[in-house]
Amino acid sequence: MNMDMTLVSLVFAAGCIGGLANSLAVWGMGKSGITGAMGVSVTPDWSPGWLYPRIVWGGLWGFLFLLPYLPDSIFFRGIVYSLGPTLVVLFIVFPFQAKKGIMGLELGRMTPVFAFIVNAVWGICTAWWMTLIT
Repeated sequence: MNMDMTLVSLVFAAGCIGGLANSLAVWGMGKSGITGAMGVSVTPDWSPGWLYPRIVWGGLWGFLFLLPYLPDSIFFRGIVYSLGPTLVVLFIVFPFQAKKGIMGLELGRMTPVFAFIVNAVWGICTAWWMTLIT
């Protein structure tokens, strides 16, 4: 398989941009009280230690965009590719790393919806960025 390294670096960069957008969404929803209104206990502090891994993981998840393209819809492609990180956060990160139960339900009953929304922000932003750079 001959993979164009330029494309590999572009999808990583796009995923990092998506990771930044996702982080802004998570932080902004917490800071503005939206998560509280949803009954979700997620209110992170904006700090390099919180932000850096989120951007790097966003970049790594960006490799999903190396898969054959779905229909030329930024929204559809972003939503579909965001299901990967959403499932991982709901069924691996929340229950095993954060110790917040399956789907993070200990953070609130709407946590799965919250996770879907903020990961959709990642996917749509990453898909949009890919259209700008390719």
